[in-house]
Amino acid sequence: MQPLKKTLGLVLALMLLSLPAFAGQPKYVFYLIGDGLGASQRQFSEFFIREKQQNPAQELLMNTFEVAGINTTYAANTLITDSAAAGTALASGIKTNKGVIGMTPDGKKVKTLIEAAEAKGMATGIITTTRLTHATPAAFAAHNMSRNNENEIAEDFVTSDVDFFAGGGIRHFIPQARKIENGDAVGKTIKSKRKDDKDLVADFEAKGYQTFIGMPGAKGFVSQDFSKLDKVFAAFTYTHLPYEIERINKYNDVPSLAKMTRAGIEVLKKDNDGFFLMVEAGRIDHAAHANDPTGVIYDTIAFDQAIKEAYEFYKQHPEETLIIVVGDHETGGMGLGMDSMGYKLDLKSLMATRISVEDTLSYGSGQYKGDKEGYLSLLSEEFGLANLSNAEAARLQKAMADADAGKTMGYYKVNPAALTAAHILSERANINWTTTIHTATMIPMSATGVSAQRFSGFKDNTEIAQTMAELLQFNL
Repeated sequence: MQPLKKTLGLVLALMLLSLPAFAGQPKYVFYLIGDGLGASQRQFSEFFIREKQQNPAQELLMNTFEVAGINTTYAANTLITDSAAAGTALASGIKTNKGVIGMTPDGKKVKTLIEAAEAKGMATGIITTTRLTHATPAAFAAHNMSRNNENEIAEDFVTSDVDFFAGGGIRHFIPQARKIENGDAVGKTIKSKRKDDKDLVADFEAKGYQTFIGMPGAKGFVSQDFSKLDKVFAAFTYTHLPYEIERINKYNDVPSLAKMTRAGIEVLKKDNDGFFLMVEAGRIDHAAHANDPTGVIYDTIAFDQAIKEAYEFYKQHPEETLIIVVGDHETGGMGLGMDSMGYKLDLKSLMATRISVEDTLSYGSGQYKGDKEGYLSLLSEEFGLANLSNAEAARLQKAMADADAGKTMGYYKVNPAALTAAHILSERANINWTTTIHTATMIPMSATGVSAQRFSGFKDNTEIAQTMAELLQFNL
């Protein structure tokens, strides 16, 4: 029996030695949130990169993590949540009403994971591809009964003591009279949305932050050595950052989500108490609202590249790092498959697209305004809709006629020519959309690192934050 006892003892010892990578309390936490990122969006984007790279084994990194789960997302007052209630659930572990940021339905402030991390001396960061004051990032560092009070949310950021901010939405941080023609990183005019003379950028600078604003800030950000900085506030655009499909084709000066994540790591890792970094890929949601298949794909791939930055850090600190990848809700009711093609998807049909539905076709330079021939030419040259069938051409002609008559489509009343183009492109790939808003569909979660297994299984979104707080010994 003695040899057996020795063998069992050796096995137990080896098991205990292997535990630190998967059990215990992490020192470095990455909380990566894909806004609107449901299972279909993740899978479709992976299929796309397989087709693009001609590699049937290619995977998104987020789909390879050894721990997986699924999360419900409903709000306190509605089964279909918005990003404010969902963000608050992920940030503070409580259910609140749609539209509420960092507060209970009856108006009491709740502590966020970012605030709890700061209380323990950890460095903190918030990164997003939306406006910094948008719902999800706001839920981690602000408290307000309405997500629409973005000027007030911006003021909360100044007093939040978060060490690293990067994203868009400079309009809520500058005094009402300030205006810079063609000043932001995509060439838009920077102007204020404030109704007062508060200069929150100056307030950040007075607190010791290095600021990166507009186009000059974007160019300086790319060349900056962030290991030399302790506090950063970066807001590159008037509103949201551009969609990834247009960032890579038109706006190369705008830092990628991966670049912002890498910079955040460089700033935060110097803290001996560790760090808590929230990274949001916010425009996946916007693309899905517009039923834009390639917009979803490229922003999901950009999100995965940001996850790779976190994973590279994890490989250097495997016994101290936790990575959680979640979504806040699904958007668009994205379905992979229609009767039109039977049992297949056609990813090739999406390869020629270079512009987004929302920023270009709905509200930007490509918006249909009566020039039918010019619009169809744009769709052919930039959106991948060449060689229209008779049925497709008829649908677009009707949509343009509807636009001429002032009609709109979808919950957000978008230009019917843009949404019809999005649907035709989607149908060529054999996917469909049930809505232009959010759905109650459950969301996939994946994780790796210290105590990652604690997040597996069927959970509500509030349980993600609650488990994280318990693991980190935070008092929410």
